[in-house]
Amino acid sequence: MEMKRVSAGELRAIGYDEANRTLRVELGYRVIEFSGVSAEVWRRFSTASSMWSYYRDNIEENYSERIVR
Repeated sequence: MEMKRVSAGELRAIGYDEANRTLRVELGYRVIEFSGVSAEVWRRFSTASSMWSYYRDNIEENYSERIVR
């Protein structure tokens, strides 16, 4: 999965796998994958004027997560 470097709140990088509907976020030294994320949510998140707020409000507690590292 290709990761895009960002600097928004604790977010350091984000990436999305459309085929598997998986969103990956890097938060400092942690990497978390969220499953079941639609392409529309990815589009809104990756283009949000405040990515950190969008992440906290729409992703963080709304999708199943798996700690990658």
